[in-house]
Amino acid sequence: MAATRWEEDSLGRREVPRDAYWGIQSLRAKENFPVSGLGASAHLIRAYALLKLAAVRANVALGGLDERRGAALSTACEEMAGGRFDGEFVVDVFQAGAGTSFHMNVNEVLTNRALEILGLPRGDYRELSPNDHVNRGQSTNDTYPSATQVAVLFALQELKAAVGHLADSLNRKGQEFAALPKAGRTHLKDAMPVTLGQEFRAYGTALRHTLEILPGIETALAEIPFGGSAVGSGINSVRGFRARAVQEYARLTQLPLTVARDPFESMESRWPLAAVSGWLRTLALELTRIANDLRLLSSGPATGLDEIRVPEIQPGSSIMPAKVNPSAAECLNMVAFHVIGADAATALAVQAGQLELNVMTPLMSFELLFSIQILTRYLPVFAKSCVDGLTAHPAKLERFLLESTALATVLTPRFGYLKVAELLHESQRTGTPVKRLLVESKLLTEAEVEELLGARAMARLAEPVP
Repeated sequence: MAATRWEEDSLGRREVPRDAYWGIQSLRAKENFPVSGLGASAHLIRAYALLKLAAVRANVALGGLDERRGAALSTACEEMAGGRFDGEFVVDVFQAGAGTSFHMNVNEVLTNRALEILGLPRGDYRELSPNDHVNRGQSTNDTYPSATQVAVLFALQELKAAVGHLADSLNRKGQEFAALPKAGRTHLKDAMPVTLGQEFRAYGTALRHTLEILPGIETALAEIPFGGSAVGSGINSVRGFRARAVQEYARLTQLPLTVARDPFESMESRWPLAAVSGWLRTLALELTRIANDLRLLSSGPATGLDEIRVPEIQPGSSIMPAKVNPSAAECLNMVAFHVIGADAATALAVQAGQLELNVMTPLMSFELLFSIQILTRYLPVFAKSCVDGLTAHPAKLERFLLESTALATVLTPRFGYLKVAELLHESQRTGTPVKRLLVESKLLTEAEVEELLGARAMARLAEPVP
């Protein structure tokens, strides 16, 4: 059997693996919640480590913790923030309410590393306690949501770069396709011309617009309940701890963190997490729309639109030879669908708060950080494997453009809506092109038809009216 050590908590004694930095409360949580096998986000671990470092420094400065213990714990916090103990977080993302299990996992790892630094055995909590020293003036109730909000702010920095990168790729395609007029479509029916470049530039603009609404949400996330302890009052903390700890946390994270204006509201309500979840949902909806358009525009080749060609990144069928699918766009859809579903789970968790606390924060934390992670990882891949390699199919663009009955809209100022509608119905009934009907009915000469409905006129139609 593996070597063990004995640890004791308020429920009794248990054996813990001797080499583990986590302890008895983490062991109980590991046994109680073997749900998903998924562990905490690295962003959450880093955010919690820096929070604990800020708490240690504030407590030492204000006399809540002696310098000897403080120095050992500071080193442990710095090592945790650097990723040294990522493998020591054994608590499932689905766990006891409020995040107490994960919080104690943090406290135990820091305690046992600090004991090691002090030359004492792991698990000997008489000299240094995960509850009395590492957790001095703190609670799961204020630290877990604070660390979650900081972790989300960390993760959003990476996602913003990924969204911006994809927007740039789409805008480059907009420039590349700027001179390619095509039939527009509304209600999936023929509509007035646009250029392929305008379509792609609009995709990029949509993503940039989503980024423009994010700063207000980030400001809300930066207002944290840290220092509120159990219910917002700051019980068991030394005088001045709240302001000092938040100030130090802001310095360590390089984020504009502020003390909650109403510490009791910040313990009860998780609306900033609902706001960022809603933003992720909005982003996912735009990504879904773009992915669906690319799939539609590249459909075919024989039986679809085939106006663009997506890069051939893998065979598309196990039975149909040479079939290539828009696989990258399909994957983007799946990512976006998950984000939208995660928003629903987050919304249920946010409204589940009761009285002085919302105990569902671990679910919010997981759903938000996982959604941000899969978007951050895949958007640059999608830009490279799909958007950057897209090509236009000019022959199809021109064919659909010149066959579009919507082009007759330009005739309405001259002949009126009803007369043009009559011409279109006759064209559809007889199969005679509108251009020929115009000449045969002596409404226009061939030169006039070309001036109004020719290829050069179509390019002009796609230009925005000043």
